[in-house]
Amino acid sequence: MTDHAPSERASSEQHPEIWTGRARNRGQWLLACAGAACLALGIDLAVETLWPAGILPLVMSIVGCIAVGLLILFGTLAFVHVAVKVDKDSLEVRCGHIGVPRRRIPLSHVVGADFAPAVTPRHWGGWGYRWRPEQGTAVIVRRGEGVVLSLGDGRKFTVTVDNAETAVRVIRDRLGLSGSTPV
Repeated sequence: MTDHAPSERASSEQHPEIWTGRARNRGQWLLACAGAACLALGIDLAVETLWPAGILPLVMSIVGCIAVGLLILFGTLAFVHVAVKVDKDSLEVRCGHIGVPRRRIPLSHVVGADFAPAVTPRHWGGWGYRWRPEQGTAVIVRRGEGVVLSLGDGRKFTVTVDNAETAVRVIRDRLGLSGSTPV
């Protein structure tokens, strides 16, 4: 046995083989309810046979309510929560209950990882999967701490996740980087 075995064991205890984290936004459920209400209104209009203005306005109303309801419902449910996984090869982000949209970033493409203590939806233009030319790409499900990855091609990727500071330490450990600089 070598002298390095205890420190290697301590390092693996501090940084597990696979790190996972989540972030939730319970406020999105209110928007999902509004989407369900629009969908229900469209279905109610389709079932209701009496429409005094004619068939064309009825069809337009039904299609409009159902389309808006589905768009709001699925658009908000996709970003009710996010799951982040860091393994030895990559960082993977999965959104919503079915894991779509999904983003996998190989750690070989990452040149830096920083902790961001205060990521806000306002800063990115709202919740969801966002792209801003001057800031990069982000998955924002709530206000709060996040991970900011600097990629080898000069772009940045940000994700809000609980315990982001630990995620940054794990990523930096895997990359052989040191130091911590909040964004």
